[in-house]
Amino acid sequence: MVSAALRLTSCTMAAMKMLKVLPLLVLFSSCQAHKDFFTSIGHMTDLLYTEKDLLISLKEYIKAEESKLEQVKKWAEKFDSLSEAAVKDPEGFLGHPVNAYKLMKRLNTEWLELENLVLKDMSDGFISNLTIQRQYFPSDEDQTGAAKALIRLMDTYNLDTETISKGNLPGVDNQATLAVEDCFELGKVAYTEADYYHTELWMEQALRQLDDGEVSSIDKVLVLDYLSYAVYQQGDLEKALMLTKRLLELDPEHQRGNGNLKYFEYIRSKEQNKSSYSDSEAEVPKTRKGRPEGHLPERHKYEMLCRGEGIKMTPRRQKRLFCRYSDGNKSPVFILSPAKQEDEWDRPRIVRYLDIISDEEIAKVKELAKPRLRRATVHDPATGKLVTAQYRVSKSAWLSGYEDPVIARINSRIQELTGLDVTTAEELQVANYGVGGQYEPHFDFGRKEEPDAFKELGTGNRIATWLFYMSDVAAGGATVFPEVGAAVYPKKGTAVFWYNLFQSGEGDYSTRHAACPVLVGSKWVSNKWIHERGQEFRRPCKLSELE
Repeated sequence: MVSAALRLTSCTMAAMKMLKVLPLLVLFSSCQAHKDFFTSIGHMTDLLYTEKDLLISLKEYIKAEESKLEQVKKWAEKFDSLSEAAVKDPEGFLGHPVNAYKLMKRLNTEWLELENLVLKDMSDGFISNLTIQRQYFPSDEDQTGAAKALIRLMDTYNLDTETISKGNLPGVDNQATLAVEDCFELGKVAYTEADYYHTELWMEQALRQLDDGEVSSIDKVLVLDYLSYAVYQQGDLEKALMLTKRLLELDPEHQRGNGNLKYFEYIRSKEQNKSSYSDSEAEVPKTRKGRPEGHLPERHKYEMLCRGEGIKMTPRRQKRLFCRYSDGNKSPVFILSPAKQEDEWDRPRIVRYLDIISDEEIAKVKELAKPRLRRATVHDPATGKLVTAQYRVSKSAWLSGYEDPVIARINSRIQELTGLDVTTAEELQVANYGVGGQYEPHFDFGRKEEPDAFKELGTGNRIATWLFYMSDVAAGGATVFPEVGAAVYPKKGTAVFWYNLFQSGEGDYSTRHAACPVLVGSKWVSNKWIHERGQEFRRPCKLSELE
């Protein structure tokens, strides 16, 4: 375990040496690679079955050990009864030739058999199974990613640590709580990222649960050690002093605690002396730091929309939203059986199609996609290539129309309803958002500063987006448009459609959108990005730039 000393000025270091105080140590190294939890509920269900298989194997091992112990008990009872009788009259007992023979036999043969029984390893089957299954276990990065996902959900949905620890989340069927150890581990994950704001929140939750009498292998001293440092790093020297004194009440010999106490007191006296010589009568208090990323305007709007607190459309605008039956511009497929369509937003125009993909089709799409699900990628504007990104947390797969008639039928349906040529569109992308899965605000189209965004495709810019919702989501997971305040919620069997470009070919910046983190449940979507090529006569250009 690597420790890092607190960064100090040269004068402070000199003072520390004078006071013979050890510098405050960082408890865990932050050199771990910065990764996120790119997984899906689809893959995590496989882990549940893996764990179930291991549990069956463990129970079989326990049975084998119990059977072995039962045999050992029988041997002990047998030897005990013989020994009781023999030691009462050893000479008389051994005077019987059969007893003398049996004693030789027991010590030479039977005790050896018992030894072999005791030494017999009953764990081979279990250990072998565990070794095989271990290759499918989550890594340290996965565990860290899951912890970061919980922290992300806290921030996005304004949840406190108590709510998460008690599992009081909306729409949950399976209650789950966090133990002290869990809260402590979440605090440690934040700590290794130098995220002292969340370190403080989770260490305080662990401390509260310990104070409430929860039994844990984590003691208060360890929690207070982390907590006092995290609080100090955020500028609250008085609270750091109070927590350090509490630590030393529990463990007066704690070396780092004693060093920190002297150091904090030295810093306080230095600040007080500085204040007394200052021209200003009132000391300016140190500002506590907040969330690490700050509150950027777009981030604030994005999170508000995710919580359902966004901009509300005026009644006048709402009156312009309608529901209708659509034949897709007199498509032969939909004239006799038109699709149900409703307006979700007016500018940009976002429409939703209801009952547009069947449960059977959804099941087939999932079946084809699951074996191929990989960490989702985005277009790098600098290179035009697909790369992974921290702001997109999901797994995705691409399906071609020639692979299965269901995919070909879905592609054809999109073409009939939109009136756009999908032969130049990208393949159907299937995505699964698991724990805290999200896609932060982004544009689907390539902007002017990204001239090579889709150059390798040779089909022009992304003119439109078609998005299928293939699952209901218990809580969270909305598609939001921060620029305009629109929020579209997942509903299984529906799809939403919008144009990314004006008819002039210019990008519509109001279509910047995001996939909110999934709070409870699993979100399955599939999307089709339709490109400019092939639409020249289907959606002719307009002369005005914003038309």
